[in-house]
Amino acid sequence: MTALTADVQPRRGLRVPVSIVVIGRVLRFALPYWKGLSVTAIAILATAAFAIATPWLLRWAIDTAISTEIVDGDTVIAITGWLVAVAGLALVGAAVLRGTSMFVQRYLAEWVGQTVAYDLRNAIYQRLQTLSFRYHDGAETGQIMVRATQDVEVVRMFINFGGVQLSFTVVMGVGTLVIMLLINWPLALMVWGIMILIAARSAFVARRLRPIWNDVQESQAQLGTVLQEALSGIRVVKAFGRAEFEGQKFGKAAGWLQQRSYDASMVQAVNMPLMTMLGAAAIVLTIWYGGREVVNGNFTVGELTMFLMFLTILQMPIRGLGWMVMMVPRAATAGVRIFEILDQESEVRDNPDAVAPSEPQGHIKFNHVSFSYDPRSPVLRDIELEAKPGELIALLGLTGSGKSTVVNLIPRFYDVSAGSVRFDDQDVRDWPLEDLRRQVAIVQQEVFLFAATLKENIAYGRPDATDEEIEAAAKLARIHHFINRLPEQYDTWVGERGANFSGGQKQRIAIARALLMDPRVLIFDDSTSSVDAATEFEIQQAMAALMRGRTTFVIAHRLRSLRDADQILVLDQGEIVQRGKHDELLAQGGLYREIYELELRDQESAKAQAGEPVEAVAAAGGSG
Repeated sequence: MTALTADVQPRRGLRVPVSIVVIGRVLRFALPYWKGLSVTAIAILATAAFAIATPWLLRWAIDTAISTEIVDGDTVIAITGWLVAVAGLALVGAAVLRGTSMFVQRYLAEWVGQTVAYDLRNAIYQRLQTLSFRYHDGAETGQIMVRATQDVEVVRMFINFGGVQLSFTVVMGVGTLVIMLLINWPLALMVWGIMILIAARSAFVARRLRPIWNDVQESQAQLGTVLQEALSGIRVVKAFGRAEFEGQKFGKAAGWLQQRSYDASMVQAVNMPLMTMLGAAAIVLTIWYGGREVVNGNFTVGELTMFLMFLTILQMPIRGLGWMVMMVPRAATAGVRIFEILDQESEVRDNPDAVAPSEPQGHIKFNHVSFSYDPRSPVLRDIELEAKPGELIALLGLTGSGKSTVVNLIPRFYDVSAGSVRFDDQDVRDWPLEDLRRQVAIVQQEVFLFAATLKENIAYGRPDATDEEIEAAAKLARIHHFINRLPEQYDTWVGERGANFSGGQKQRIAIARALLMDPRVLIFDDSTSSVDAATEFEIQQAMAALMRGRTTFVIAHRLRSLRDADQILVLDQGEIVQRGKHDELLAQGGLYREIYELELRDQESAKAQAGEPVEAVAAAGGSG
């Protein structure tokens, strides 16, 4: 049960609406900025007070400074000049003070809204960073991007406009209602009967809009996912001639967004004119009833003018009331989607009592390890292995045999389902995660380079590394000379995912990145399975420099890696079915022999037929 779900659980049989709970949680993000909120509240009260004071001043000016009398059958209007001047100055002063307080209100509301959005985005990012691979395996990047951007923006607008403006409208409404009741309660009740209709209509529209806005935000996320996949896989799209298909898929997602946005707009289009009509009805009622009261002597002209001005001042807040109320369900929907991320708990957590060994050696041991991504589908079964410091362990097996899962358990990307993984005779769950992962460097099958300079990519694991240390790592990785031939050398900008570099170049950059970390354990996940022989030789040289004195796990289908291994583990359906060295396993037969005959013998034959060592091929110009 997530925290959000727990918050929504009823108490004593009472069911709390999800929207109220979510809005309450959203507002809690604003509580640290109570000083700004307090000043905003004062500014709201001041703005409302000066807005209410304006009709009062106008009433006083009309009833006091202007008088009428009948002289010889003619109506004579007498104006007291100095009173009019005083009233005029008072009105100007009230307007200036109202404008000043409104500026403070809007400024601080925007500041609080932007700061809360900043905190929410950081909270989402930090939570995503702490979640284990199990969460990211099933998460859609496009969905997460929309929640961290558009959904947070909806919450910001709610705090800034919805919350603050709604508070202002409530204060204005209560203040004017009290004054109207004191002056003429029958007219006040008639006018506010219409206001209650407006409020009821707003609540009805809010309920109707909530599922529509939910669909809108969900379709925005789907649209982001489709776009992100299409752009990330643009080479595959073009290679298979599927641009039209992807366009249709994007169009379908965009069409659904258009339809639901149109549905929301239609609801608002019907609602806003109705709000205006109800406001106009309140004015007509005031003129009709108030005019009769003036004729009967129960109402002064100034009081009628004040009533009308109150209604005029309330027109904009009331007409915007529907829009403000609509922001509540939108913010609630956005909040649910945001808290779905924030309430996620990582299965891999730091042990509060975790302590890292003072001098890590790189001794890795698996004790009866089993693992499954879900209880019904075990991936590893009773894995037993030991890698002593400095040993090279090669993992071999068919696709889906569990090779990558084995190495992913060493840095605790996942936690074991049974058994234990030990690093220097200490369970990895008793290591601080940051310390553990600092001792494990990975060169993945698909090397990821960031959109930054080459220097920043190599120093990613050690941002404090000097230029000399970066160049030394690049030299050992056999990539320094290539970098020096570039116009901007180490300051060369790497495009998204390193698209402007070849596979071999990216792998050697990744090796330099791993070298700079100086870890005790290395993991090469199929790192040389997709390059030519010359590039493989260069990578093998870089790997040899990197592996020296370090425990190394290699997942590879290259014969060279298997021949050099101190121990080869052959996996099949999550179990180690064979272990030993290359010659021993060939003599045993079994799955290793089958894989050798199917995939590895050709490499040996090709090398023999070439009549020259791979080193010569590399020297002839392969630089990958």
